[in-house]
Amino acid sequence: MEDLLQQYFGFNTFRAGQKPVIEALLNGKSAAAIFPTGSGKSLCYQLPALKLPHLTLVVSPLLALIQDQLEFLHRKGISAASIQSMQTAAESSAVYKAVAEGEVKILFISVERLNSERFRQFLKQIPISLLVVDEAHCISEWGHNFRPDYLKLAHYRQEFNIQQVLLLTATATTQVIEDMSAKFAIDKHNITVTGSYRSNLNLAVIGTTEVDKLNHLVPWLKQRSQSAGIIYVTLQQTAERVASALSSAGIEAQAYHAGMNSEQRTHIQQRFMSGELPLIVATIAFGMGIDKSDIRFVVHYDLPKSIENYAQEIGRAGRDGSSSDCLVLANKDNLNVLENFVYSDTPEPSAIEYIINEIVNNNGQWEVLMNSLSSQSNIRLLALKTLLVYLELENVLQPAYSYYAEYKYKLLVPQNELLARFKDERHHFVQAILESADKARTWSTMNFEKLQNYYPSERSRVITALDYLDQQGLVELQTKQMTNVYKVFSEAITPDLTSKLAQRFADKEQSEITRIHFLLDFFASRKCLNWQLAHYFSDTNLQAPCGHCSVCAGQQTVLPQPALLRPLGEYDCVQLTAVIKEKLGKHASHTLIARFLCGLTTPIFTRLKVRQVSGFAMFERYRFAEVLQWVKSNEAVSC
Repeated sequence: MEDLLQQYFGFNTFRAGQKPVIEALLNGKSAAAIFPTGSGKSLCYQLPALKLPHLTLVVSPLLALIQDQLEFLHRKGISAASIQSMQTAAESSAVYKAVAEGEVKILFISVERLNSERFRQFLKQIPISLLVVDEAHCISEWGHNFRPDYLKLAHYRQEFNIQQVLLLTATATTQVIEDMSAKFAIDKHNITVTGSYRSNLNLAVIGTTEVDKLNHLVPWLKQRSQSAGIIYVTLQQTAERVASALSSAGIEAQAYHAGMNSEQRTHIQQRFMSGELPLIVATIAFGMGIDKSDIRFVVHYDLPKSIENYAQEIGRAGRDGSSSDCLVLANKDNLNVLENFVYSDTPEPSAIEYIINEIVNNNGQWEVLMNSLSSQSNIRLLALKTLLVYLELENVLQPAYSYYAEYKYKLLVPQNELLARFKDERHHFVQAILESADKARTWSTMNFEKLQNYYPSERSRVITALDYLDQQGLVELQTKQMTNVYKVFSEAITPDLTSKLAQRFADKEQSEITRIHFLLDFFASRKCLNWQLAHYFSDTNLQAPCGHCSVCAGQQTVLPQPALLRPLGEYDCVQLTAVIKEKLGKHASHTLIARFLCGLTTPIFTRLKVRQVSGFAMFERYRFAEVLQWVKSNEAVSC
């Protein structure tokens, strides 16, 4: 192990926790590694991948993370590749071919890639030694970034006959660790938690009004003018405004957010990585996949979304082990906005009832186009995926398979030349595929029904054949309209199912609200910040106050109260809601009207373009629950 570590990675010794994880994998066991951000989780699969006989498949949530890992591995001479939507058809075909021929040791994919029937069919033919789940806390419903698609990974592991699994995360509570390891049957002896406390990070919180934030920030930054740093904000316009204000104050800074095109973002990121640009003012997307060791400070200009986000974001500072500063400019002004984001994801009981009725009407088998169903039910896509997972847990649904409704191909060589490559039955089979397709000028669309009449064949065999032709450069293949197919068990639908599911969403909603308030209590606490953070993440190594956070320095934070908002009772409900009620028609529920006033988007709002309607987001700084109650009470007196 040490020889491989030196030969490929240039290190003489392992970091804390790496060796037991790697030993477990090389001994044929599954494992979990809960290490802080920047402490070398990736090595835990990179090194074993060199020794394991077959492919290591890495599921990672972000393209930036994948790209960063690919570049690192290529520099080390390790064969790695990814399959992702940004590739051209020729690029992805080349990767399929290289993987099929055993030339790739590590393959990176997003979890959504596994929704592809074509890709799953391909993987069934590939021997896989290890499944790596990066950001594994996404598996747990009680994690801060639950992603329903991650719940299917345990099933895919069985489908592809993968013997070993490695779970990686930096942010997991005891509950989340137990949840995710149970789903993959990982022995507790092979779960390695190194602890989240990093002694080189100096945590500080300043309680300040919005107006005074820059007055605190500018002198603080000028003391660190020669250092690299990141300032995190919530909104794109805040990034632009703060970057502009800092530049005016003589501090070179550049905004970074999703509103910029990819070319701009790449250029800014490259300048920051090279040291040419010292300071980025960014929304939270920046930093994922950034492995810059000399970031000396991280500032949260706005409150982070959760304690887990906070830990992840400050973890980008001081990866070289040198002392680094982490500052939060805290107040309660944004509290209602943070809470309202949570409320916007909760489906109404009537929407849940709509889904259940759809299922009942499709007894036996149910085919789902997610975007279409999201729009019809008025449930946001992530919440809809979560609802379908809940219905699986209630034994109402069972995923059968998913497929692309449309397969199109374009011949890259003359048809007779293509057919000449095959003999006997295979020749007739490939000829049948080509002859039964619906032909246009350039592209041909597979007609599976026509093929069955012409040359009966298993759908999986047809897809494998198309995939092979694509890999060999004989055709260019395109797929469209992902359809998920579920087996339906209507007998499991009980009279109280809607209320049970609505309660489950309400519990999840309350869990998220509690998480936000924990964050505020954390920043205003009288206890050592590092000690609290460590214990939240199941780290019992820090038994005493750290001695170097703002609380330990005697600077307990007092969060200023937010500015008083005009009482809702002073507004004219009838006047404010008349247009939106007319536009929504029969859909004009109390909840939807309150969401409109708070600026919370839903599929029906997108469809009706309500952002352009007067009154949208007028109450975005008010608590959603209070706006909802105001709407209800006004309705009672003929609003």
